[in-house]
This record gives sequence, structure tokens and C-alpha cells, in this order.
Amino acid sequence: MTRMTTAELRGLHQISAGNGLMLVIACDQRGSMRTLMSSDPAVQATISMERLGETKADVTTHLASAASAILLDPVAAVPAIVDTGTLPRDIGLIIGLDDSGYGSTPEGYRLSKLVPGISARRVRDLGGTAGKIMVYLRADVAAANTHNIDLLKACIADFAAENLLLVVEFLTYALPGETEAEYKGKTAALIEGGSRICLDLGAKLLKIPFPGSAASAGRITEMCGPVPWAVLSAGVDHATFVGQVEICMAAGAAGVIAGRSLWKDCVTLDRAETRRRLTERAIPRLDELKRILDRYARPLAGNREAAS
Repeated sequence: MTRMTTAELRGLHQISAGNGLMLVIACDQRGSMRTLMSSDPAVQATISMERLGETKADVTTHLASAASAILLDPVAAVPAIVDTGTLPRDIGLIIGLDDSGYGSTPEGYRLSKLVPGISARRVRDLGGTAGKIMVYLRADVAAANTHNIDLLKACIADFAAENLLLVVEFLTYALPGETEAEYKGKTAALIEGGSRICLDLGAKLLKIPFPGSAASAGRITEMCGPVPWAVLSAGVDHATFVGQVEICMAAGAAGVIAGRSLWKDCVTLDRAETRRRLTERAIPRLDELKRILDRYARPLAGNREAAS
């Protein structure tokens, strides 16, 4: 299992809280944020990147100071949120590399995309503590992953050359003709299998979906060994995510990376209303997640060889 370099480990410390765990706000969405701000496709099409950036600035202002780090995109959010001093100086910044949407093969396999021009060096230039890549994986169909594995390999190598921490995220998806019940029945195997693919490629920090059960979460922790993993919210409601976080933390997860479960019903076209909802709804949710993580507090991660 690949261990972190000293620089990567320092990056992990900077995106972790004093309790030794990650509590990261995910706010790198673009397309899905537009759909949350308005249900009207015609209105969605008028929401500019500048307008998205203002909403992300509001999320950052209201939530980042209570978190250990925030995940932002380099299209609508960064560098403005850094340059304007919106991001608190002691909060880690993870910059997402993945572009909105995905391509598709004739078989229905999803092809992940990256924002053009965003490399490890560019993440560093933008003030990033770490980068994040998201790819789609179907661990049970090798042919579905060829493009995305090549993308992941190149990204891992790029960040290793720059000696910069990289968060590796993957999502699964239903294939054409696969029923909801069939897909749901494969959840644990797909997430465990996707984790194995990422680890075998050299991932040093995973951001993964809830694997469906305590048993599966425990197997992922065992599989990861010294590699920390955080559970993502995948847009579920906050109450559901709280239950998932409890299961994952008890099974050995290293924290959470939460986005829409915190703020999806807060963002609107009215900035004053967005700020009110972030204050009244999102902040209490974030506080609840922090209380859960505090119960699982542990020392900051370290490389055992260096400590011995």
C-alpha cells in the first residue's frame, strides 16, 4: 500500500480538524447547483458562472469556518474566493479537477471529464491544499473503466510528481437495462470493488459513496489499511446522511465530505434568502456532523515508519 510523502501528509493534516478527522464542505458542483437554484430549465440556462461563484462564496462564508476544509471548483469559485479573502486563512482548500457532466460510449459506459488546463501545478498555483478527481467506475465490468482508469492513472502520476495530495473519488452508476433493484443489490460489491481499483492505482486518500452497510464499511477500512477514506453525501437528505456517517465512523472512516446534504435546500436565486437558509438550516446540520466526528476523535494521521 502506497504511503503518503511528508508533503502529502502535511496536506492531509491541513484538511483535517483538531479531532484528527476530515469535515469537508463539498461545493464544487456546477450543473447540479443550477438545478437546485431553479427548477426551470430556461432559468437554469441563464445562471452564469459568476452567479454560481457568488452562491459558492455565500456557502464558503457561512460554512467553511466551522469545517476543516472546503472543496471548490476552478471554474466558478477559485481563484475569486481566495483572492477576495472569502476563504478563512486556516481552512484547507481542495480544488476539484472534474468537469461537469460526462461522455458516454455506445454501450452506455460513462466517460469522466476533467476541466481543461487544471493540473497539479495549477492547483498549487491557485492556492490549493490538495486536488480532487472524480471518475465513474463499474468494478464488475472491466471494459466500462478503460478510459476512466487511464484518466485516473495520469492524474495520480501528475500529483505525485508535484508532491501534492490528491483526493480520489469514484461514483457508480446503473447500466442501460439494469433495473433499480438489480443495481441496488450490487451497491456494496461495486463500492468495495471501486475502492480496490483506486487503491491498486496508488490512491492515497479516498472519497467514496456510502457502501450500504456496516459490514461493507468495515471491509473497506480493512482493505484501505493506512489509506484514509471519507464518506460523501451523494445528495441524500441530512437525516439519512447522519445515519450513514455514524455507520462509517464506527467502521473506521477518517471523516466526511458533505455537500448537498448540507446546503441543497438553501441555495436560491435570492442571495439574501440563501444566506438566511444557510444560517438557519445548514449551520445546525454541520454542527451535528461535527458532534458525531468529535465522538470518534483520534490523533492526526502519521506515517508509522517516520514515527518509529
